[in-house]
Amino acid sequence: MSKKNDWKNREGVIYSTNSDFTYAYTHNEEAETLPPAKQNLRIKMDNAGRAGKQVTLVTGFIGAAADLESLTKLLKTKCGVGGSAKDGEILIQGDVRDKVLAVLTKEGYKARKI
Repeated sequence: MSKKNDWKNREGVIYSTNSDFTYAYTHNEEAETLPPAKQNLRIKMDNAGRAGKQVTLVTGFIGAAADLESLTKLLKTKCGVGGSAKDGEILIQGDVRDKVLAVLTKEGYKARKI
């Protein structure tokens, strides 16, 4: 790593007096995206911590961040609402659980409402 701020990715030891010491760096490897038929997605309505606004939350996605973003974009387009994806979860604005379930099953995903 040749960045100036590579110290942010160091694990554990901050400073060592050992002249042979090398730092261990974290490497965030993304999980391989499972095919849609093997995904086990859960759809629920949530409003905790969102100033009382309702959102449809899709959890259980296993895969790369790019694939999560593309699925989020598909759901936002099909439902005609805004949303975002972070921490392996998809947030869709409003209570659109039925639409999300229909879109996901049409795309071949295993999904269920909770």
